[in-house]
Amino acid sequence: MADEKFYFDPTTHEVTQGKETSWDNRMGPYDTREEAERALEKVAERNKQAEAQDEADDDWGEPASWDK
Repeated sequence: MADEKFYFDPTTHEVTQGKETSWDNRMGPYDTREEAERALEKVAERNKQAEAQDEADDDWGEPASWDK
């Protein structure tokens, strides 16, 4: 059975159908070529969300009484 999924190569910025490159040069799988083409946009969006969550997690509210 052939691999029908699409993959994005962040080194070459090429989209391939099937696992044509090694795992360390492959992002995916994606169901469509269009999704694979937007792989870096998706990563940037997820990173932004993760950074916002990290900032929220770092907000412990009021400082301890001995730090005031």
